[in-house]
Amino acid sequence: MDASLRIQEGGAGEPLLVLLHGLGATGDVWNGWRSLLAQHWPGRWIAPDLPGHGGSPPLAEYTFDSFAAAVAGAVPPGADIIVLGHSLGGVIALTLAADAQFGVPVRRAIGLGVKTAWTQEELDRARSFAGRPTAWFESRDEATARYLRVSGLAGLLPADDPAVDAGLRQENGQWRLAFDPRTFAVGAPDMPHLLAASSADVVLARGENDPMNTDGQLRALGVRAVTLPGLGHNAHVESPELCVSLLTG
Repeated sequence: MDASLRIQEGGAGEPLLVLLHGLGATGDVWNGWRSLLAQHWPGRWIAPDLPGHGGSPPLAEYTFDSFAAAVAGAVPPGADIIVLGHSLGGVIALTLAADAQFGVPVRRAIGLGVKTAWTQEELDRARSFAGRPTAWFESRDEATARYLRVSGLAGLLPADDPAVDAGLRQENGQWRLAFDPRTFAVGAPDMPHLLAASSADVVLARGENDPMNTDGQLRALGVRAVTLPGLGHNAHVESPELCVSLLTG
């Protein structure tokens, strides 16, 4: 196993559940799942920080394949694997399931909150963000506000939540996000290709109020689509209880 990624884990045996966070966040966004997994998940689970996030080192270049290769290095060979990823993590889950080069036998891939349709303006804006230098802040409060906004967790986690600590770094009396802004340049996924190439059971899910996608966009991709009532883009943080049902439903 690749020890370079910061990984949280629990449980024992199989199947192995791999939980992948979204852009700007860390594996700590799954903290609310710990007690539920202890009760309802029969095997082991891992929640890595993706490269360039939290405690995991950056990559020379960020592509869906390079993210997937890093995650694959953290998975024991031959395991019975279920992958649930949010947003960017959802695309990485589908990438792992679609490409045999990673050697990860994904039985089920669940993409939650994946943005499936991109405009050129949105892609240009993301590349612009990727080119910006690291922002430094004089106080933890300032850095926390930026982290919660970038990760989409504003209003969902309090400023003193341990998951916020994982997303920040203090150096020489100043604060920054533990996040490489170059990850914004990863681009848009080729969803039809990923889904056509996958032999896994694929589920695409979204919160009913998620502005990043629509029911129609998910249904048009020809795989099973699930809408979680009353939830938004970060449905896995808003209601772990409801989202855990995606693992078996």
